[in-house]
Amino acid sequence: MMELTRLSAAALAEKIHSREVSAVEAAQAHLDRIAAVDGTVHAFLHVAGEAALESASLVDAALDAGTPPASPLAGVPLALKDVFTTSDMPTTCGSKILEGWRPPYDATVTARLRAAGITILGKTNMDEFAMGSSTEYSAYGPTRNPWDTTRIPGGSGGGSAAALAAFEAPLAIGTDTGGSIRQPAAMTGTVGVKPTYGGVSRYGLVACASSLDQGGPCARTVLDAALLHEIIGGYDPLDSTSINAPVPSVVEAVRAGASGDLSGVRVGVVRELGGEGYQPGVERAYRAAVERLEKLGAEVVEVSCPHFEYGLAAYYLILPSEVSSNLARFDAMRYGLRVAGGASAEEVMALTREAGFGPEVKRRIILGTYALSSGYYDAYYGQAQKVRTLIARDFAAAFEQADVLVSPTAPTTAFPMGDKVDDPLAMYLNDLATIPTNLAGIAAMSVPCGLAEEDGLPAGLQIMAPALGEAQMYRVGAAYEAARDADDDTPLIQRVPALEVSR
Repeated sequence: MMELTRLSAAALAEKIHSREVSAVEAAQAHLDRIAAVDGTVHAFLHVAGEAALESASLVDAALDAGTPPASPLAGVPLALKDVFTTSDMPTTCGSKILEGWRPPYDATVTARLRAAGITILGKTNMDEFAMGSSTEYSAYGPTRNPWDTTRIPGGSGGGSAAALAAFEAPLAIGTDTGGSIRQPAAMTGTVGVKPTYGGVSRYGLVACASSLDQGGPCARTVLDAALLHEIIGGYDPLDSTSINAPVPSVVEAVRAGASGDLSGVRVGVVRELGGEGYQPGVERAYRAAVERLEKLGAEVVEVSCPHFEYGLAAYYLILPSEVSSNLARFDAMRYGLRVAGGASAEEVMALTREAGFGPEVKRRIILGTYALSSGYYDAYYGQAQKVRTLIARDFAAAFEQADVLVSPTAPTTAFPMGDKVDDPLAMYLNDLATIPTNLAGIAAMSVPCGLAEEDGLPAGLQIMAPALGEAQMYRVGAAYEAARDADDDTPLIQRVPALEVSR
């Protein structure tokens, strides 16, 4: 069954729906793959083997009875980031403070996956409460990059991206607060999409920073991401920030883009994202990708977004401020960890938060609490929000000149494990190119654009679009992907070195 794990989600769905293979066979093949390699990769925190097979058997029974598939991806396995609530398995957010917690309800994204007949294999590893860029801050140990297991897979959604690259799942769900879908995608040679803020429901997504968090699809191809996007996207009355508008026709856009014609599309190269400070191999792969877009008929123009240089500083005031507020709910009183021994509720709370939160979470709570404190609110949080407005205006001006914007997704390829874990600023700089889109709430995706010459590791092309402009973004991504693969004997993702089997 190993060959099933190498298929795209679209190809696997076609085999399942034509009854060439069963959904149970597809699920079992991926469960076997997880058993073989996840001892090395550690992409999963929880594997729901029995539930996955039961879910797959229901899809098979419906198809055998002549019922049309519940969705284009019915029966296809998926890895779910452990930040979405699931009523039938633990939701820990990579934190000891929620160890073993079983939520009483499903997130809207979880419910939509189930309704679509998608087989949820389990929950993937992540930086604690989605705070990190390397998946080294998980309380349950780091995830390793399948391209080189001595290196990080990106973060915070490194578990979802690594599961794709290790062929443990053909689909995954991540969340993106400042790049946590796109940066791992770039570092694992996979595709990751941050939809427009409000385009995918946040109900049941355990909050990190509520004005920045956004769930989205992760896959190995642009088409697979689009198929998943249309399933999880759309209005949800349970989320007050959900956009009451139709999901953009991204699958149709991918099929149009696959023809390889980008005539009439204006692509804006962001002057402030790239060049000095970016790894030379990443920069060369990115520039080659832009040239390829031009050969496909796109008009390439340079645009300037002068306030992007302040994005990192603004983000690391806004995010910790919202973190300090959101994580106040973990008080040892209602759910999760409780450390006994305190003489009062306050002491129990303090002891629990000391034991339950890791160092990066504590760092951001302290930073955010300070930024929101009396006498400092206007000087820090208030000023950061003004910068956020200026960045949104930069995007608006740039989109008057271009239909989509492009940049490298991350400044470097995957770095060695432990290399930056003790240097918070160096770690934060990994999100330099992805943060502006979160601050503005617009759409962005990362598509693999080759391997860096220095280390043979993947680099990512970031494609950005205006709010609800996902269709154009997917069209460009699909056109680039088709042209890239047409020039290569072996598709990029199929070049992942064979993992040493561990049981």
